[in-house]
Amino acid sequence: MSTQDGTSPRDGESTRDSASTEGTPAPDAPANLFAAPEQPRASVGQDPAPHSATVPDGAPAGTPSPAVGPRGQGTHTGEAQPTHGAAPSGPVPTGPVPTGPAPTGPAPTGPAPTGRVQHGFAQSDHTQSGPPQPGYPYPYAAPGHVYPQPQPPTSGWPRQRPRRTGPWMTAGVAVIALVAGALGGVAAERVADGTGVYRPVDANLPAASSSGADAPEDGSVAAIAAATLPSVVSLQVSGEDGVATGSGVIIREDGYILTNNHVVAGGADGGDVVVLLADGSELPATIVGRTSDYDLAVVKIDAEGLTPLVLGDSDKVVVGDSVVAVGAPLGLDGTVTTGIVSALNRPVTAGESTDTAFINAIQTDAAINPGNSGGPLVDMDGEVVGINSAIAQPPGALQATGSIGLGFAIGSNQARRTAEQLIEQGTATYPVIGVLLDDRYTGEGVQVLTEAEGDQQPVVPGGPADDAGIRAGDVILAIDGRPVTQSDELIVAIRAKAPGDAVTLTVRTGDEERDVRVVLDEQASE
Repeated sequence: MSTQDGTSPRDGESTRDSASTEGTPAPDAPANLFAAPEQPRASVGQDPAPHSATVPDGAPAGTPSPAVGPRGQGTHTGEAQPTHGAAPSGPVPTGPVPTGPAPTGPAPTGPAPTGRVQHGFAQSDHTQSGPPQPGYPYPYAAPGHVYPQPQPPTSGWPRQRPRRTGPWMTAGVAVIALVAGALGGVAAERVADGTGVYRPVDANLPAASSSGADAPEDGSVAAIAAATLPSVVSLQVSGEDGVATGSGVIIREDGYILTNNHVVAGGADGGDVVVLLADGSELPATIVGRTSDYDLAVVKIDAEGLTPLVLGDSDKVVVGDSVVAVGAPLGLDGTVTTGIVSALNRPVTAGESTDTAFINAIQTDAAINPGNSGGPLVDMDGEVVGINSAIAQPPGALQATGSIGLGFAIGSNQARRTAEQLIEQGTATYPVIGVLLDDRYTGEGVQVLTEAEGDQQPVVPGGPADDAGIRAGDVILAIDGRPVTQSDELIVAIRAKAPGDAVTLTVRTGDEERDVRVVLDEQASE
């Protein structure tokens, strides 16, 4: 005998028996008139499709059959569903299972027929009398007992046991919800890209201040740069040797620009000089005058209403003062670097042996590179205290390689005197004392030549030194109390003065030392 398990009816559903034995039609089972057409549904814990349980030969009638065979081959994979009622005796009719719609109409009344298997109701919905029959998982009625007619299921069937919740369970649910919310928030903020790296959905970078940057304070580098940059230009000079670049500073509103001689020298003989202003405009320039003795030049552009910078007093500069260098190093217009005054009265010579400039320089550690030449060195009041001119190079370097923290500028007082001469006269002069110095001397101080060199006398007859009593072979130890140990130191110290100025020289003749007053003469620059 085989039985087919039905699904538990829910909300008005019922099932019909489909029992079969080979060759005999099964008698009709009383229909549940309250049921809708059969639509088996899986209850919790059951397979979604009905399963059949096969009773092995020799098993007592009515006993549940063990579940055998793999799932999906007509055998149940869990417990067999219980059957209720008296087990029929004798041969079981065989034949096809009746099909078609379930009968409709009013529910029959009276006692249910006996000997039929009733399916589909939980144990708690039936009554029974008599002793339980061994071998059944649920009690069944004694022979001849009639089950009461099953009542139609009521709304809400099957009834579920209400779950009891206490404060601890409520707290646990709340904690789980909070943790799940946090995990969900993290997952929402990060998304894995194709490489498996989690990236934020929103970068959420800090926003800039809506008020913007504050105006630079007076005396700050930013304020000095803002005030200075409109007055600094870059120059491009084309000549026989190619193209050179440098910097310059506007010194008059009508287009006069001060720069270095070595910047514009290539354009002096048929070359071209072009000035690039801070506003981006380019204008051709003409050379007003230049001098190789001070390495200074003035050029002029056809423009009005420019903003000039003030040439300050370089004699007030002291070591340690903060300074700002502005120019176009390596062609990079509008570059600003900062530093301090590292030393004063540094003797610097630049140029070729036949065209040497002697500079009583201001030394600075502000970065100065090729292209800075001719640009201003500005103090913290925004006034020009020097014109950047040269940089030191390590021993053995054949050409300028860049800043090593040793830059040199021509003092603004010297630059002012020379610029005025070049604008007014087209040429410049420099002061002299009228002696020739011996570069071979290695003792204390510097020595005047002992003999004439060619047609030049050691002491120029009738010159300032001759009038002060200086003779050939004398040793000059100091100028204005500042010791000198090399010829260049004495020369640049004198050229830092103006013609007509008086200086005091400490002179030794033999074993006798004395101080002499010398009024400087002037000589035209070539």
